[in-house]
Amino acid sequence: MKKDQKRFKKLNQINQCKSFNELIEQVNFSSGNSDDLATVILDYLDKKTAILYYESLVDTDKQSDLLEWISDMFWKTDEFPDTLDVKNQSSDISFSEAIKLLLNGDTVLITNDAGAWSITSVKSLKIFQRAIQEPKNEQIVRGSHTGFNENLIVNLNLIRSRLKSPHLIIKYFSIGSHSHRKTALIYLNDLADPMLVEEYTMRLNAVDVDVAFSVGHIEEFIEDSNYTPFPQFLNTEKPERTVANLMEGRIAFMMDGSPTALIAPVNFFSFYQSPDDYNGRFIVGTFYRLLRIASFLIALLLPALYIATISYHFEIIPEALTLPAKRAVENIPYPPLVEALILELTIELIREAGIRLPNPIGQTIGIVGGLVIGDAVVNAGFISNLMVIVVALTAISSFVVPSVEMNTTIRILRFPFMIIASLFGFLGVAAGLVILMIHLIKLESLTTPYLSPLAPFHVSGIKDTFIRIPAPQQNTRSADANPIQRKRFGKNRWWKHAKK
Repeated sequence: MKKDQKRFKKLNQINQCKSFNELIEQVNFSSGNSDDLATVILDYLDKKTAILYYESLVDTDKQSDLLEWISDMFWKTDEFPDTLDVKNQSSDISFSEAIKLLLNGDTVLITNDAGAWSITSVKSLKIFQRAIQEPKNEQIVRGSHTGFNENLIVNLNLIRSRLKSPHLIIKYFSIGSHSHRKTALIYLNDLADPMLVEEYTMRLNAVDVDVAFSVGHIEEFIEDSNYTPFPQFLNTEKPERTVANLMEGRIAFMMDGSPTALIAPVNFFSFYQSPDDYNGRFIVGTFYRLLRIASFLIALLLPALYIATISYHFEIIPEALTLPAKRAVENIPYPPLVEALILELTIELIREAGIRLPNPIGQTIGIVGGLVIGDAVVNAGFISNLMVIVVALTAISSFVVPSVEMNTTIRILRFPFMIIASLFGFLGVAAGLVILMIHLIKLESLTTPYLSPLAPFHVSGIKDTFIRIPAPQQNTRSADANPIQRKRFGKNRWWKHAKK
């Protein structure tokens, strides 16, 4: 073992091996002599060629064309045909660079012609990709139903085809010492703040992991705070939503093998905006946006307020509802907190089971399981009818959120609110809200305030936060991303004033 390590160290110090056989041996040794690394050596007069490629990565059709051309024509000419995607042809490529090319799915040709050798890389990667279809967790009523897939080049094509601007910049990175996962940082250089681009780039360069599994895995390495339930990056699988955020001066990050774009900086209200808000009339978009924000308060506070009311503040219930409420809870053997925890955890179990099971079975489990269990626990006298109504309304409200990450955050946060409400009543709920507000004010997304445009307050940002004013009046970009150009467009609807 030590002998092999010393031998590898010696070979590693050589940038160009004069011996053809030694170079082939060096490439094989540095690849761990893997069985799927195919090596074909051709010898004709004074010209030797070694063809190396990973059988598990290359496209068999391209490989057949390449091998056929080498057998027939390579000895007559050094020019490669147009049908072959020749990526690199040089005598200055080290063996470590050749290994990276092999791991990227290239076919490496090492040629020794009259004592001089060169390395040629031919792109022959076998690409498996899912069809372009609408993301299941971001479905919309109007607008494009196109979504990203796992191929980075295809995803970048979906963005460039919608944003045909010379200012659209794409920077490639490689993350993972073993996976060497190709990633891309995407932004508009005439809109994105250069300081934020530099900050995002610095954080990505600082990621030092063995394997980059997904965008969500890398998100924890680059976010401002790990100890918060709130997402600090917006995850989306829709090209239109990505382009819209790029046009706001934000920055997107994508990874090969992951259909998700990671967008920053964002604020809290970005997670409650949907493409449907902009695909219809502004009155409809405003109504549903306000409904989503109201659903946040319902999903977060309704169980806690019910527990506080039943436990400490029964007197605030209207007189007409006092007797029905008393009859509903007087024979329940558990306090309201235990009731709520039982039902909430049951809903979470049903939801998790529905995700893990196949779609037809999962839907059946969700509907039948919820009805059967809900009816059974009420008839058994363990849970009151009022608690079933409260928990059901809470669950529905939590699923209104367009963002899966924010949805999960709300479902987790309502548990501490229920506990503090059972201990201190409305006073505990009020204290919890103050603590939550302080946390949101202190939180940042890529060094920008998370609660913008409320803290700090920007009047222009309100036009697209709680409400959605008509598109012709949204002529300035939000200040939270600090875009270089705040103005979106010039004067619109001038024809209306010209008629007067």
